[in-house]
Amino acid sequence: MKLRLHYFASIREALGAFETIDIAEGASVGAVRDTLIARGGAHATVLARGRVLRSALDQVLCDESAVVADGSELAFFPPVTGG
Repeated sequence: MKLRLHYFASIREALGAFETIDIAEGASVGAVRDTLIARGGAHATVLARGRVLRSALDQVLCDESAVVADGSELAFFPPVTGG
C-alpha cells in the first residue's frame, strides 16, 4: 500500500519535505520508522531509535503503535518545532 511521508524541521533538512513509499498492509508507525532506518544513510541517522521524534498520522499526533492505512499521511518531526 502507498503511504505519503512528510518531514519537518531538521528532518526535512536532511531528507527533503516528503516522499511516498510502499509499505505492508497493517504496518504500524514504528514499523514504518524501522523500514526507513533500514535504508541506511541519512534516513538511519535522523530517524535513529536513540533520537526522540514525534509523529502524526493523518494530521493527528500518534504513538508508534498506530496502524497506517493505504493513502495515509505520516509525518515525523522533532519534539519542538517552529516558534
